[in-house]
Amino acid sequence: MTAPDFWETGASGRRYSRAYVLAALDERYKAPSAEEWETSDFRCQELAAAVYLLTYLGSQRPARRATIWQQGADGWTILYHRGTVVQDP
Repeated sequence: MTAPDFWETGASGRRYSRAYVLAALDERYKAPSAEEWETSDFRCQELAAAVYLLTYLGSQRPARRATIWQQGADGWTILYHRGTVVQDP
């Protein structure tokens, strides 16, 4: 679901390429964690025609997360993702 030029800014401020993120996800799926992740405080805002910003709070390492999605003929695609650690959720 990621665009070919997808990139992510991690909570550390580092920039991660699509290839790096997909490889990290592959590693996580090899040994799934029993931890359950909870999410809350969802908001969705239209940025442009068929482009939306989805924000939410994640419970695992409390962080505000922001993902930019684009709807196209083939479905939804993620263009960008950002995680920012919350000091006091």
